[in-house]
Formats: sequence, structure tokens, C-alpha cells
Amino acid sequence: MTFSDRLHEIRTGFERPFWVANISELFERLSYYAVFAVLARYLHEGLHFDVERASSLTGMFGGWVWFLAVIGGALADRLGFRRALSVAYLILSVAYFLLGSIGADWFAPVRNSVSLVTLVAVILVLPALGVALVKPSVVGTTAHASSENVRSVGYSIYYTLVNVGSTAGPLLASWAQGRGTTENVFRIAALSVFLMFFLVLLLFKEPRRSGAGESPRLSQVGRNFLTVLSNPRFMIFLLIFTGYWIVFWQEFIALPLYISAYIDPKADTARILATDPIVVICFTMIIGFLTKRIGAFHAIVIGTLISSLAWILLIIHPSVWMAVATLVGVAIGEIVQQPRYYDYISRLAPPDQQGTYMGFAFLPLGIGSFVAGPFSGWLMHHFGEELHRPELVWWSVIGVGLITTLLLWIYDRYLRKQTTA
Repeated sequence: MTFSDRLHEIRTGFERPFWVANISELFERLSYYAVFAVLARYLHEGLHFDVERASSLTGMFGGWVWFLAVIGGALADRLGFRRALSVAYLILSVAYFLLGSIGADWFAPVRNSVSLVTLVAVILVLPALGVALVKPSVVGTTAHASSENVRSVGYSIYYTLVNVGSTAGPLLASWAQGRGTTENVFRIAALSVFLMFFLVLLLFKEPRRSGAGESPRLSQVGRNFLTVLSNPRFMIFLLIFTGYWIVFWQEFIALPLYISAYIDPKADTARILATDPIVVICFTMIIGFLTKRIGAFHAIVIGTLISSLAWILLIIHPSVWMAVATLVGVAIGEIVQQPRYYDYISRLAPPDQQGTYMGFAFLPLGIGSFVAGPFSGWLMHHFGEELHRPELVWWSVIGVGLITTLLLWIYDRYLRKQTTA
């Protein structure tokens, strides 16, 4: 097949719902990461939560996304992709707007009627529900609105747009903060997804559905959960790998607070957080080529170790530029292990349970975020505010990463090989 033939296939192989869904996903990721990039400092400096509470709430914001994703596919299947996307973007626009309006004068009656912690916690659950509906709808649309011969290209486009959105989000947050207040970030995020609500209503047509590959019913999700729980070796691996995400999520939870408190209170932490996705976009292909001969599980171990040791750079020389260098190291570790992690899960799963296992492969991300929040809050309070030795925050994070690496090595030596045998 010539290049022009392949290009023609790509131009004609995608129906309009594919492009509408994936463009809307770009703006959803942009909004989500714009909010995530400023959330910890907004809760601490804007709403005056103490560092422990702000960290816990930020961790909860990231954690709910991955837990609700377990049932998001079933809900999207029941509603239909068009309706699910419409509901999701409406929920997201309301949630982001409310989150940025908590300190506003007009919101005072609601703010004064309930505990501020409860109010913020409830609002933070709403974006997770929206995201949990968006992801399976976009992936499902990609499958159903792509011709078989270009479907792999469709998933590549989806993955690329997700990374572009996650890069643009922190940069947008940086721009918005530079021209106003942090609340502007939430309003722009709300406007972004609200526009996607109209985009879906006006241009999205429900793609053709087939029985193959549809999301399971809610009852089936429950049975799938029990299926995963019945595999102790797999559950042990997921619990061990949660340690990686406890380390990783510190870049969104502890790092902005640390830079603001101990390096430079005027530092543009949102722009700094764009480092990770930029490195992922630029170097995924190169690092993937260099590490292709490494076994999947060994790549997971090596990537975990690299991301963990990267935080030493921030200890050696606490500065804004060294924080950037640290995030480069964390991103390299992410690139080494993340694609191979899903490869390993797919090979570990029984032939008739691939979808079930891949769905629950996201659980470490959620558990890790829930744990990382209060963990980083305690570290920042104890070592930073009480002992005045903030560098111990990162030694503790490194310790979690090294313990995770060691447990993965033990798992590889004593449990994984038995499973393979």
C-alpha cells in the first residue's frame, strides 16, 4: 500500500463522532489538569485550609476519578455515548464553576450553612463522576466510529490528544493566574467543558453499536470485581504498585505547596507542572525504542526506581529549576514503566478476562491518590512546619519508592515466577 493510499484510508476511515469525541476529550483533559495544577495551593492559600487538609482533599480529587471509572463504562453504555458525554460535560462545567466560586460573596449562604470541608469534598466528587463518563464514552466512540483498518491509528490519535490536553492544562492555568486570580482557572475550565457540552449536542451522532466490546452491566461489574479479588497474586501486585502512584502524585499535591513555602512563594507552579507531560510527549517514542528489549515486569521495576530517585535532585539543590529537573526524571520513569505496565496486565490476565483485568489496572492510580493526599499532608506538616526540616519530606517519598521497588523485586522472585510456571 502506498503512502497516499494509507492517507486516504485515514481521511475516510473515521466518522464524524470520532473527531467530535476526541476533540472534546482534549478540552476535558485541558480543564482537568488546569484545575489539578492549582488545586492544592488554592485550597491552602485561597480557602485557608491547613496543609494536611488541603493535601487530603487534593488527593481525593484525583482518587475518585479512577475509582468511579470502574462503573463509568457501564453507565455510559446504559445512557448511550451522546447522552453520557452531554451529562458529563454539564456536570463538569457546574462542578468547576462551583469549585472556583466557593469564596465568592454570592456563595456565602451555602458556604455558611454547612461545614466548608464537607462542601468542598462534595464538590470535588462531581468532576470525578463527569470524567468517569467521558473516558469510556470517548474510547467506545473511537472503537465504533473507526474503520477496522485504521482503528489502531484512532487510538494513537486519542492518546496524543490526551497528552496535548494534559500539557496545555497547566500552561493555561499559568496564563490565567498571571492575568487575574486563581479562581479564573476554574471559570475557564468550566467554560471549556461547557462549550464541549454544546459541541456534543450539535455535532455528535451516536455511533453504530455492536454487541462486541460493549461495556458490561452494573451487575457484571460487581461480578468482575469479585473475579479480580479471587486472584490473590494479581491483587498483591496491584497493592504493591500503588506505592509508585503515591510517589508520582506528589508532583500535584506536595510539590506546589513545597515550592510555595520553601523555595519561592511567587513561583509559577502551574507552569512547572507542565514539565511532565511535555517530556512524555517528546520522549515516549525514543525511550520506548531504547527499552523495547527489557521485559515488561523489569521495565516496571526500573521505571519505579527512576521516578523514586528523581526526587533526590530537589533535595540536593532546592530551587525552581531543580524542581523542573526532578519532574523530568519522574517523567522518564513514567515513560519506562507505564506502557509496559498495561502490557504486563494484559499478559497476566486469563484469555477470557482481558477486559476485566485491564479495567481494574487503574485501581492503583486511585488508591495511590487517596493515600498520597493525607500522606503528603502529614509529611509537610510534621517535617516542614514542626521540625523545620522540609527536605525530609522528599526522603520519605523516596523511601516509599524504594520500598515499592524492593517489594516488586520480591514479587518477581517469589510470586510472579510461580504464576508464570
